Amino acid sequence: MKKVLVLLIACMMVFPVHAQEPEIVPEVPEVPEVPEVPEVPEVPEVPEVPEVPEVPEVPEAPEVPEVPEVPEVPEVPEVPEVPDEPDPAPVSSDTVNVLNKVVVVESPDNTKITLGENEVFIVEENGDTVRVKLGSRGISIIEGKNGTEIKIIEMEEQKSHDNHATSHKNKKKKFKPHFAGLEIGLNNYLIPDLNMVLPPDQRYMDLNTGKSWNWNLNIIDYGFGLGTDIIGIVSGLGFEFINYNFNGQNSIRKDPDTGVIGEYVPTYAGNIAKSKMNITYMTVPLLLELQIPTNKKRIYISGGVIGGLKLWSNTKMKYTISGEKSKEKAKGDYNLSPLRWGLTARVGYRALGFYANYYITPLFKPDLGPELYPFAIGLAFTF
Repeated sequence: MKKVLVLLIACMMVFPVHAQEPEIVPEVPEVPEVPEVPEVPEVPEVPEVPEVPEVPEVPEAPEVPEVPEVPEVPEVPEVPEVPDEPDPAPVSSDTVNVLNKVVVVESPDNTKITLGENEVFIVEENGDTVRVKLGSRGISIIEGKNGTEIKIIEMEEQKSHDNHATSHKNKKKKFKPHFAGLEIGLNNYLIPDLNMVLPPDQRYMDLNTGKSWNWNLNIIDYGFGLGTDIIGIVSGLGFEFINYNFNGQNSIRKDPDTGVIGEYVPTYAGNIAKSKMNITYMTVPLLLELQIPTNKKRIYISGGVIGGLKLWSNTKMKYTISGEKSKEKAKGDYNLSPLRWGLTARVGYRALGFYANYYITPLFKPDLGPELYPFAIGLAFTF
């Protein structure tokens, strides 16, 4: 038994010594070298934030005194309603202004139309009376029980009649021109030696003077007195309508090869009943006018130059073809002088006068038609 115990004790002593023997550890591989980390640059110092000054204390608001109580307002008795009155009729006038040139004033009593800043053209309607002012003259049209009455009036006299309460004794008289109006006369032309007989090669331009009418509508005139109301300078604006009625059975045309004006007779036409040329000019005069007093009215004598600008022209024929009436109208410039000037003279008394125009510029352009110098004479009805 002792031997068994000794053996057990010996075994117990041997086992721990064996367990304590070191085990064989495997070799650990070498760790690769770590690259050096670059140096981080130094961060600049942040400047110090200045100290914020202290906000001063806001003083306390004074106490608001108590508002005394408002005494009660006694009730106001109700006012009885006033019945609505009808709106009065408008008394103001309606005015239309176009570019400060045309003014139309319409009121319950009359209508007034004014053209130009200086009231060059006025149409005024008042009841049964219509007054038209053109320049320094006027026309009064009155519808009455006995029919229509038309009067040519002096606008200065009309103003004096309308303002009879105003004294005009000390008022300086104004110079009144005589150009605006209607003129009716006859046309013809002269050759260079101032003869009305045309050479044989120009006989196709012969005129029937009794049917060659001249109409002039002078719409505006202006007068400038030379320090007096008896003599002055006159100008204006008008339109001249010319009708040349050919005496032969022919008209005129441009030659297609040379462009020169020559005789034209349609081969297809039979008897030519009428052949004429129409021309329209815009005219501007420059006159020296003398007025001779005779009682309350005056005799006027004026003379000077007149210029013209051609606006349009055409020829017209009436003829028969196989017994049937036909007409032919052709527009063109016909080599007419686009600008022309001439001499003019006028004489008259009140609204009736005479006029004469003679143009220094030939009817046709040089070397493109017969050398003819137009003239016209007739009656003038001034406004």
